[in-house]
Amino acid sequence: MSLRNEGKNLPRPLAGRRKLILTRLILNGLAQATTTVVTALLVESAFNHMIMGEASLTYAYVAAVACGLVAMAGAAGWLRSVELGDAEALGQQYASDIRMALFTTLTSLAPRSLQRRSQGAVVLRFVGDVTALRQWVSLGLARIAVASTTSVATLIALAFTSATLSAAVGIVLVGGTAAAVMQGGRLRHAAREARRRRTNLASNVNEKVGSLAVVQAFGQTERERRRLTRQSRDLERSMVLRARVTGRLRGVVETTGALASAIVLLVGTTEVVAGRASPGTVVAAMSVVGLLVSPLRDLGRVQEYWHNSRVALEKVNSFLESPRMLHEPPGAPDLVVRRGHLELEEVRLSGSLEGISGVIEPNTVVALVGSNGAGKSSLLSVIARLVDCEGAVKLDGQDLATHSLKSVRRAIGIVGPDLPLLRGSVNKNLVYRWPQAPPEEVARVESLCELSDVLSELPQGAATRISEGGIGLSTGQRQRVALARALLGDPPVLLLDEADANLDAVAAAVVDRVIRRHRGIVLIATHRLARVLDADFLWHLEEGRLIASGSPEQLLKEGPTADLFQQSPHGEMTAQTA
Repeated sequence: MSLRNEGKNLPRPLAGRRKLILTRLILNGLAQATTTVVTALLVESAFNHMIMGEASLTYAYVAAVACGLVAMAGAAGWLRSVELGDAEALGQQYASDIRMALFTTLTSLAPRSLQRRSQGAVVLRFVGDVTALRQWVSLGLARIAVASTTSVATLIALAFTSATLSAAVGIVLVGGTAAAVMQGGRLRHAAREARRRRTNLASNVNEKVGSLAVVQAFGQTERERRRLTRQSRDLERSMVLRARVTGRLRGVVETTGALASAIVLLVGTTEVVAGRASPGTVVAAMSVVGLLVSPLRDLGRVQEYWHNSRVALEKVNSFLESPRMLHEPPGAPDLVVRRGHLELEEVRLSGSLEGISGVIEPNTVVALVGSNGAGKSSLLSVIARLVDCEGAVKLDGQDLATHSLKSVRRAIGIVGPDLPLLRGSVNKNLVYRWPQAPPEEVARVESLCELSDVLSELPQGAATRISEGGIGLSTGQRQRVALARALLGDPPVLLLDEADANLDAVAAAVVDRVIRRHRGIVLIATHRLARVLDADFLWHLEEGRLIASGSPEQLLKEGPTADLFQQSPHGEMTAQTA
């Protein structure tokens, strides 16, 4: 079993402090071998003295042997407890490093790229797959280090007493190991199938938890129950299959242990008859085999952990090697904003944007319009550096792609459907952008977004807890909290992606006030004519291209933007697409 790191982005199992822990485990194995050998020697001595009558017995001798056996038993128990602690530390440190590597990759993916992945499958990377890798390190790799060291060292020591018995036991152990390895192919297949079934079930349950209202509203409860039943039975069958393969593997281990005892008895009897060994030596060898049964069982499970980890490793590596949508140059300088002049130079994003260029002066409101799928949200994501692009987005002449993400995040606030509220208190969401914001800044955004009315309606005010996505608040309340979150710190650039959609009159008025009073650039993607008419400039996107730009009065007279908004019988302009 190779310990080679199969993924270039995967942390090494034996890196840093884990090397020291592994060294301690190997030394622990040698110490356990010592206790086993000393125990065998004490048993041999006692047998020869007490049973064979090689020397007269004294109370002092019996007491010494008894104390020695008790001491060795205590030492063995203590070493075992230390081993388990070190093994768990080894696995947990490795699991922690993997989780951080996964999280680093997760946070480098664009939100919309992440949405194409099943949330259940992503969660399984952090839970099920990390657990499988941890078990391999703490229960597999650690056991190899200890059990193999103990077994080899004990057999070497036994060879000094009886080379024949040592060789006989060694041959049986090697044969049992080979038989266990032969079960590897079936075990990996069973582990892969069980994992696939578990992923399907987790993804389905995760989806239904998030959309239970849809299932209930359209009367599909029984249909989803049948689907879950089918997936549960598939998982049951695959888990039973894996258990059967694992059972055969453990059966091989138990057979090996029993066979080793039988071989020692048969070979030992032959050696005693031939005068090459004493009965005490045979009894000592039997006790050695008995003490080696526990390490042997542990080694038997290594195969199980190994193949489970290989299946998990494939998925973890696949995730870690996902194309990263964000790149931060090492040592990137902070963005320094003075005027807040925004410039786009031939911005391209594969499948979304095609060579968009434009300039937005400070303290300007720009409305982005276009049919659904025109590229409005993609353009806002590029400006916010939620995804990297070709071309350049510059703020006061500074290319955002060459500056630290942290400083870019401070300079740009964004509200959009892909940026929901988080589970926790309302206040946690409000200050999420700037957790150490001074009270006067929090009070400013609360006043600007009229949050006092929202907080007064909640049972515990700002301390009221909400669920994922802001469940527990109305649409208007959620949007006002999201606006306040984006405005904290007064960012020079404010991006609003459909922030005025489906709002009640009070919440819509709050959006109006925010746009009017914001001291900086505001870009808002909207389908509302009233919002378009209040903007300083209008950008019209279609199929990822900027096809028209100018003042609302100019573009709404004629041309593609005027065609997008048609005259209604009541003399008002309405959007064709909502």
